[in-house]
Amino acid sequence: MNRTGLLAALAVGIGVGAVFGIFPELDLRLARLFFDGQGGAFAFGHGAGARLLRDAAMWIVAASAAPAVIAIVLKFLLPERRMLIPGRAAVFLLATLALAPGLVTNGILKDQWPRSRPIDVAEFGGKEHFSAWWDPHGGCGQNCSFVSGEASGAYWMFAPAALAPAPVRPYAFAAAAVFGTAVGVKRMAFGGHFASDVLFAGVFTFLVIWLVHALIYRWPFTRLSDETVEAVIARAAAPVHRHVRALLRRVAGGERA
Repeated sequence: MNRTGLLAALAVGIGVGAVFGIFPELDLRLARLFFDGQGGAFAFGHGAGARLLRDAAMWIVAASAAPAVIAIVLKFLLPERRMLIPGRAAVFLLATLALAPGLVTNGILKDQWPRSRPIDVAEFGGKEHFSAWWDPHGGCGQNCSFVSGEASGAYWMFAPAALAPAPVRPYAFAAAAVFGTAVGVKRMAFGGHFASDVLFAGVFTFLVIWLVHALIYRWPFTRLSDETVEAVIARAAAPVHRHVRALLRRVAGGERA
């Protein structure tokens, strides 16, 4: 997660913005690749296989975040024990998951940027009008198309890739990019998102991850240590443990009485 990665993400974002801004019909052309004109629907959006693919991608992301959740919960319950994974890694993984797919994508963009989904626009049998990615006058009310939430969640795999050992880190980043793009293409095939929704999901998610990584690991004025993180969690757990011990003493005293 160095300056080169930041410049590459910004270059991709500028390029995607320019291409799909100047030629917004490109989004329609790419969406039409998955549209069954005779059947009048996005054929890939139905059936048990489609649901299985969606569930599998979500479980992969959840499994990647699970060690961080378990480590923090166990540290909260057993503050005297060392964390299962380094404290900074646990905070980094959960913070980026909450901020990128959570706050930026689902909390802000999808409800505030009213771009209609492909399945809802008139070009594919819907009732709403198509708008370019930059146009804030779409017809969607909430849970809109820009950007793709599932693709953002899949691109979050850039976060565990950033923690991989240096020799394999480039391959981990490549795998995360492929995974995120595959999930995004799957959402396009279901008629849920345009190509620019997917690509911007990757750009925004990477930028959030890059910023949080810099705050926790690189910038000297905000950089944390694993010991500091563990100490903060232990201090936060202390009042809970005092209340639990007091409750147990009262219960034990009542039983003796």
